[in-house]
Amino acid sequence: MNELVRKFNLFVGRKGAGGTGTLSATPRIGVVGDALGGAERMAALASLFPHIAFESVGPAWPQLISAQLDILIVAVESGSSAEMDEAVRQLKLMPAGTKVLIVLRNADVINTRRLVREGAADVLPAPASEPSFAVSIERLLASGSSGPTAERKTGQVVALLKAGGGVGATALGVQVAAMLSARAGDAARICFVDLDAQFGVAALYLDLHEPMTVADCLAAGPALADTNLTKALAKHKSGAYLLGAPREMMALEALTPSVLDLLLTGLRRDFALSIVDLPSAWTNWTNHALQRADRIVLVTQLSIPHVHLVRRQLDILSLQKLDDRPLILVCNALSSEQQASISIKAAERAIGRAFDIVIPEDRHVMNAAINQGLELTAIRRGTKLEKAVGLLGEAMAIGALAGFGSLPNGQR
Repeated sequence: MNELVRKFNLFVGRKGAGGTGTLSATPRIGVVGDALGGAERMAALASLFPHIAFESVGPAWPQLISAQLDILIVAVESGSSAEMDEAVRQLKLMPAGTKVLIVLRNADVINTRRLVREGAADVLPAPASEPSFAVSIERLLASGSSGPTAERKTGQVVALLKAGGGVGATALGVQVAAMLSARAGDAARICFVDLDAQFGVAALYLDLHEPMTVADCLAAGPALADTNLTKALAKHKSGAYLLGAPREMMALEALTPSVLDLLLTGLRRDFALSIVDLPSAWTNWTNHALQRADRIVLVTQLSIPHVHLVRRQLDILSLQKLDDRPLILVCNALSSEQQASISIKAAERAIGRAFDIVIPEDRHVMNAAINQGLELTAIRRGTKLEKAVGLLGEAMAIGALAGFGSLPNGQR
C-alpha cells in the first residue's frame, strides 16, 4: 500500500501545463450512499490520497453530475433487475469526463460484463477491500489524465490457478489468449506466460519452437526490466505472444519474488493482458504472483477429488488474504457422464459458491487444436466449446483492452 501511495503521489505531483508542480485541477470523487463501506472507509481513502477531494453526493444516483467530477462510486445489487436497469440507464447519461466505479453486490460474470459494456470504468465485487479501491482509483485517474501529465495505461495480469493437475487449465488459457488476440487484433497485445517451470507445455500447444523462456528471464537478471518483451517473445499466428516454460526441467525455487516483479512490470508495460499460468505447487513466488494479479481464474473439473481440491485452494487463498481478489471459478470439460455421478449443484454446495463459467467437453476439437497449434475456430466454428471459451475470455479481459484496442461489435 505504501508503494501504491508513493506512485500515485508521483503522478499527481508532476508539473502540469502551468508549471505549478500539480495537476491543473484537484481530482474530485463523488460517493453515492455507503458505496465505499461507510464514512470511516472514505476517510481512510482520503488520507491515502490527500490530493483528491472525496465528497458524498447523496443516497442515490445524482440527477445531474458536474463535468468536473472525475469519478463516481456507486453500489449496485446484481440480483435486483431494477437496480441493474437503473445502473445501465444512468451509465448512458454520464458526461464523458466522469468515470463510474461500480461496487457490485452478489457479483456475477454476466452482470459484471453487462456493466462494463454499458460504460462502467471498473467493477469491483462487494465487499471490496481498501487496497482494491485504492488501486482502482489510481488507475482510473491515471488513465483519465491528458497532455504532459498523462501516464501510459498499464496492462492487467490474470493468474491461472489449478485445482490439482490435469484439469486442462493451460489448454484453456492458451485458447483464451489466441481467441482474444484473433478478435482484438494487434492493437490489443495479449501474452500467455507459462510459469510452470517443470511441466509447462504452452509452447507445444501453440506450436511455437524455441520461444523465449522463464530460464532466459533468470539469465537476463536486472536487464529484464529494460527488455522490450513484444520484440523478444514468440508470436502465434493468432497474434498472441508467449513466454514459454524452460526447455529443461528447473527447480521451482529458482524463481524468486524479485525476478517475478521485474517480469510482471515488463508485462504490464508491454501488454494489455497477461495470462500467467502457475504450477499447482504453492511457493513464495507463486503466492507473490497471486498477490500482484488483478484477478484469479481457478480451474477444476467435476469430480469429488477436484471439488475437495477447489475447497482447499479457496481456503489457502483466504489464509493468504486473497479472498477479496476477483476470482473466476471454472468447471472445465464437463461431460454427461460426470453429471450422472455428481451434479453441478451438489458440487457448488460443497464448494460454497457457484461456478462462474462451465466449459463443455469436446475432446475432438480441443485435442485437434492442441495437436495442430491452432485456435479453436480454425478447427471448427460455432461449437459450444468455442462459445464457452469466448465467455471465459470476456470475463478474464474485463477492463483490460480499453485503450489498447477494442473487440469487434458483439464480441465484447
